[in-house]
Amino acid sequence: MDEKFMREKPVLPLILSMALPMVLSMLVNSLYNIVDSFFVAQISEEAMTALSLVYPVQNFINAVGIGFGIGINAVIAFYLGAGDKARAEMAATQGFLLAGIQGVVMMFGCIAIMPAFLRMFTSSETVIDLGMRYSVVAFSFTLLIVFGVTFEKLFQAVGRMKVTMVSLMCGCILNIVLDPVLIFGIGPFPEMGIEGAALATGLGQTLSLAIYLLLYILRPISVRIRRQYLRPTGGMVLRLYAIGIPAALNLALPSFMISALNGILGAYSQGHILVLGIYYKLQTFLYLPANGLVQGMRPLVGYNYGAGEHRRVNQIYKIVLCLSGVIMAVGTVICLIIPGQLISLFTKTPETIRIGETALRIISAGFLVSAVSVTSSGALEGLGKGTPSLIVSLCRYILVILPAAFVLSRLFGPAGVWNAFWVAEAITAVLSLFVYRRAVLVDKNTLTKAGSGVK
Repeated sequence: MDEKFMREKPVLPLILSMALPMVLSMLVNSLYNIVDSFFVAQISEEAMTALSLVYPVQNFINAVGIGFGIGINAVIAFYLGAGDKARAEMAATQGFLLAGIQGVVMMFGCIAIMPAFLRMFTSSETVIDLGMRYSVVAFSFTLLIVFGVTFEKLFQAVGRMKVTMVSLMCGCILNIVLDPVLIFGIGPFPEMGIEGAALATGLGQTLSLAIYLLLYILRPISVRIRRQYLRPTGGMVLRLYAIGIPAALNLALPSFMISALNGILGAYSQGHILVLGIYYKLQTFLYLPANGLVQGMRPLVGYNYGAGEHRRVNQIYKIVLCLSGVIMAVGTVICLIIPGQLISLFTKTPETIRIGETALRIISAGFLVSAVSVTSSGALEGLGKGTPSLIVSLCRYILVILPAAFVLSRLFGPAGVWNAFWVAEAITAVLSLFVYRRAVLVDKNTLTKAGSGVK
């Protein structure tokens, strides 16, 4: 397949063709997150609380897999743009090897730490037991999950976004179908409770990997995994990790943030912890579609950057920023109009619903401005500038929101934690624009020369 279309096709149609398949698949992924949590909430409020407490570790596993995959994606796209197919295949091969090693380490490590991790946030033996039962099953699929997201980034790097759309959607749909069947024991299946939710998730992700493998064999892509490149080379490993580690940290930071906020909110009530968990399920309907736009953007900016098309890179960034802003504006309106109805999907306790209504209305004040940091961070990763991207995420998830949550909670109680979200988004948006311009803008003479090739 010839990837030159990423440099030659008009920018807006190009972004739409690359991003819309991912936006659609991310919307289905969001639906899976909501449905999964909805059915777990039907087991008991303790089960939903357990799922909320396990989420940061589950997110960490996904973050490492996806983050390192972003590194693979960016390096492959850069070398393809520079016309060096051999190095692109070296990046793919060594990336898969390293991803496999990481998957095995995470699988055993995360299962081992879960009992102590859960006891940090709750003394309820019921919640701890439910959390352990879910974790052991879910984390057993870690290696398959890591290989699945690595294939996802490989296909995206060569512009095969429809393949990743089909694979992700099939996995999510299977998960949605299996959730009630395995949780409640419909038909010939036994009632598995919270373990059924974990097994449904694992089987869905296994299906996605199977589809990638099948299409990789039957419909070969231009970048292949080659045996002669299996032996790691220092330069390539360093380049993969130079992008992959910051990208993984970017995605893992929410896990640390949620755990820290759970610690602050736990001083008030378990209901506040539950509301935070519910919010992070609901916000996937905004941030996963926005992430779909970013996923479509990454190979485009990486390819065009490698090809020297700097003005085109900036055009792509601006258009994706506007599209992300539209998604966030819609989310803001929804959270302001029907916050109670959204929270009541997961709990029927009036006090928890009241807490959730307040939380959603306050947090949603930061949605629109967050489009700036989300787009900037994704663009920087696509350009191979992992450290500046990490700086943006550190401010968004750690350096601003945690001190703000601590101080504001002392002044205004739990409502201070919710206000810390929009404060962090506003400050980070300003900083991300500065970091992006410092990291990627070229001088006017270079832009003028590059502009002659813009379509």
